[in-house]
Parts: sequence; structure tokens; C-alpha cells
Amino acid sequence: MSRSQEFLHGCRDILPLIVGAVPFGIIFGTLAIGAGLSGWQAMGMSAFVFAGSAQFIAITLIAGGVGAAVVLLTTFVVNLRHALYSASMQPFVRHLPSRWRVPLAFWLTDEAFAVIQHRYARDDTSALKHWYFLGAGLTMYLSWQLATLAGIAFGQAVPNVASWGLDFAMIATFIGIAVPMMRTRPQVASALVAAVVALLTWELPYKLGLIAAALAGIVVGVWLERRAERQLQGEAC
Repeated sequence: MSRSQEFLHGCRDILPLIVGAVPFGIIFGTLAIGAGLSGWQAMGMSAFVFAGSAQFIAITLIAGGVGAAVVLLTTFVVNLRHALYSASMQPFVRHLPSRWRVPLAFWLTDEAFAVIQHRYARDDTSALKHWYFLGAGLTMYLSWQLATLAGIAFGQAVPNVASWGLDFAMIATFIGIAVPMMRTRPQVASALVAAVVALLTWELPYKLGLIAAALAGIVVGVWLERRAERQLQGEAC
């Protein structure tokens, strides 16, 4: 395929996930204004942070009067999963110059990773798959900015938008992303442990339950993966 075809296919393939992300962005814009941020500050967060869950946690902490150090540390931990995404994609993009790798890394979100890794997994010899990456990532980025802007404008005109339950669309989207990728026992166990820990730590302050769930899932997944590798090595011997 040509560059434009790869780019347009990336734009097309991420559209179903954007449907779930747009209501989430609208809610963010609404809550950001309610938390005391100006319209420019809310748009700036979406433009320069571009991480939905981290943005929600940040405005929740800001509204609660938490210090900047706690906000930065919490959002850093929440976004550590992107390091795993980057490590997974690194073999496919390491040959690209920095002018490509830097923006692609910035646009690598949960939704983008879900469609991009499928494209790179296809058994073809295309040398232009990074254009597909660009199309998917840029489409999600622009959609998030528009959704945030809509939330800022809509939220000021209509009160209590956050109580409408629009956030369920994003939950459904994440379920759609995660479930098809759970193909091994360690992956399934990691998800189950994270879910249980999240429920048990739901009432912890500063969204610490989310951090605890993520760390528990990672620890269990890594432990089970290493145990399986040791078992295979033992059988080989």
C-alpha cells in the first residue's frame, strides 16, 4: 500500500474506539471547568498530556487541593503502562528517525496501541506501516481535542453532564481493547488480580486503589510468565 493508503486505513481502523473515547473527553472538559481550570488550561492539558485516565485523576486531585508533587507522582505511576506499550512497539519503529519516533511515541495511547499492534502483526512486507501508526494516533489526538472543547462549551451550558453516565462508553471501549488481547493464562490471571485489588481498594484516597491494582496485576503477570519459562526450560533439559 502507498503512504496515503496506510494513513487512511489507520484513521479508519481507530474510529470505533474513538466512538467510546469522545464521551470520555466531553466529561473531562466538563469536570475540568468544574474543578476550577480555565478553558485554556483544560485544552492545554488535553493537548500536552493527552492521557485520559491521568487527566481525570489530575483534576480530581487538583479539585481536592492536593499538592503538585502528589499529582505528578500519581499521574506518572498511572501512565507507566505506556512504557510497556513503547517497549512492545520499539522493534518495529527503531529504524525510524527521531522526527518520526518522538511524535509517534506521544500519540501512542491505549486505543492507538490496540489497532497499531494488529497492523504490525500482519505478515506482509510493507515498509510504510508507520504511516498507519501516524493515521491512527493523529486521528485519536484530534478527536480528543475536539471532545475536550465540546465538554468545555457544553458543560458550561448544561449542568451535571458527568451524571449522565457517558463514561460507560469508555469503560466498554477498554473492555473491548483488553479482552481480545488476553490470550495466555498469565494475562488472564493478571487482569483478574487487578480487578479484585481494584474492588478491595476502591475507597482509598488519591486514586491509590488504581495504582495498587495496576502494580498487583503486573507483579502476578510477570511472576507467572517467568514461572512458565522456567518450566519450559526444565522440560527442555
